[in-house]
Amino acid sequence: MRDSLNFAAEECAMQSTTMTTVVLPIALAIIMLGLGMSLTVADFKRVAKVPKAAFIALACQILVLPAIALLLVLMFDLKPELAVGVMLLAASPGGTTANIFSHLAGGDVALNVSLTAINSVLAVVTLPIVVNLAITGFLDADTSIGLQADKMLQVFAIVLVPVVIGMVVNRRAPSLTARLRKPVKIASIVFLALATGLAIFQERDNVGGYLKSVGTLTLLLAVLSLTIGYWIPRLARVTRKQAIASSFEIGIHNSVLAITIALSPALLNSTEMAIPAAVYGVVMFFPASALAYWISRRREPAEVVAP
Repeated sequence: MRDSLNFAAEECAMQSTTMTTVVLPIALAIIMLGLGMSLTVADFKRVAKVPKAAFIALACQILVLPAIALLLVLMFDLKPELAVGVMLLAASPGGTTANIFSHLAGGDVALNVSLTAINSVLAVVTLPIVVNLAITGFLDADTSIGLQADKMLQVFAIVLVPVVIGMVVNRRAPSLTARLRKPVKIASIVFLALATGLAIFQERDNVGGYLKSVGTLTLLLAVLSLTIGYWIPRLARVTRKQAIASSFEIGIHNSVLAITIALSPALLNSTEMAIPAAVYGVVMFFPASALAYWISRRREPAEVVAP
């Protein structure tokens, strides 16, 4: 009986390792490939036409959001590994889900696409910096991603290379990308569920405690991110449609990217660090859906925005 239980445990561990080292990176590559297939060079150039909206959104994403996440981590007095996981999540760029919510709420989806493109590029530098600082501050350990050439290249490979390939395919075979766009979106949702399920499964014995520890925190992070992303641009007299795009771009993070970096044996190799992103991947849909519904039902008079 004991031998059979040990065998089952070993088999389960092997399957989990395969998911972590093979399936999850492939899943993330497909998601980022799908993102690239929705982008063109014009999406990067478009930012020059709306520099104010883009600058404010990117400043919120890169500077304000990590500060909010750090404040929440300190308030909730999280254990070090979970604290690093929250900072990893906050430093992760937006994803295609943000574009969907922005569309439903009547936002400037073109701006969303442009912000996602630029955020993905910037994340290759900003994400390792934020995570390294978090690891130094909370763990007092030498483990880090980024700022080390080999690991920086791995982050570059899993974030940017599939995006570039997707953009090339989109440019060379637009009819193919048009046919693949919907299946890739569906696959992205499936892989998000798989990544979330994997992280929770690997820490199944501690799930109850983790939900208590990070459930409320990640919900607050989502609410604050969406709120900041909308009202800071509005206070800066950015148009409502652009503020909606900013809100969802800042408020919805690529949790699959965060989970992959946390679980990857070559990067952080920590299931605990993946838990905040896994929990966030579930709770985020509630405030995002509520905001999209509220905005879509709210009517405002035509606005005149100062140049």
